[in-house]
Amino acid sequence: MHDMSEASSAAVTGTEHWAAKDGGVKLFLYEKAAGDPGQTRGTILFVHGSSMAGQPTFDLHVPGRPSSSAMEHFAGLGYDCWAVDMEGYGRSTKDRDNNAPIAQGADDCYAAALYIQKLRGNRPLMVYGISSGALRAAMFAERHPEMVARLALDAMVWTGEGSPTLAERKKKLPDFLTINRRPMSKAFIHSVFDRDHPDTADRKVIEAFADAVVALDDSVPTGTYVDMCSKLPVVNPLNITVPTLIMRGQHDGIAAMEDLLAFFAKLPNPDKQFTVMSGISHASFQQKNYMTVYHILASWFAQPEPVYKG
Repeated sequence: MHDMSEASSAAVTGTEHWAAKDGGVKLFLYEKAAGDPGQTRGTILFVHGSSMAGQPTFDLHVPGRPSSSAMEHFAGLGYDCWAVDMEGYGRSTKDRDNNAPIAQGADDCYAAALYIQKLRGNRPLMVYGISSGALRAAMFAERHPEMVARLALDAMVWTGEGSPTLAERKKKLPDFLTINRRPMSKAFIHSVFDRDHPDTADRKVIEAFADAVVALDDSVPTGTYVDMCSKLPVVNPLNITVPTLIMRGQHDGIAAMEDLLAFFAKLPNPDKQFTVMSGISHASFQQKNYMTVYHILASWFAQPEPVYKG
């Protein structure tokens, strides 16, 4: 393993990249690393959710909030960190006639992983996905287990059973089916934090997050909403063979506990963990207890490979 004392003391730098996908699509990737990105302890691919692009979610800077950027925090721990904007989001291609469903997001993860491995070396990635990003990441791991070293699924849903947020969202399904994109606003971002449990995130963080989201998108694709309201389950835990961590916020209205425990029980790899995050609602990196989330994730990614596999 690479000596981390050198990497963690080096300045963290950010680099913009573009990956090509079939159909003339360009995917925007953002990379953060300390020191030489080719000499890190591992590579992390961060996969965003339904309503916001990669950088607002994973590289959010809020004055007076230490380690506010997850990418910067994990770069400081010695990882080469990447966030990809799915097609239809952020700075990636937005002009094709589709609603960017979850399966297409899994394609985007694959295109990003191919680009990263070609540039930084052919080693399996650590993959973290949140909300519909967890479903994209899980589907990517189902299809390409050889590209995933360890998988972390946060705020995920399997069948949707017991999810009050999805029950409410299904009322708007007829509207989502008629359009490829839905409007995005600061008021909507506020509603993400207000719907589950008040006071789990600081208002200044919510405001900074909302500003960052709407700076990139005034509308976002409807595909993940359509999938989560009408097509679940879209992934099969029996086909996810890589080491997997399930992360569930205490107050998350999407990720029902019983639904996720049933999913977890079916994961075939014995190297698996389920964690409940105290005081966390849906958007875990923007919560007051975000350092707990970082700790859980860092521990998972740094876990030694088992010597004995019986």
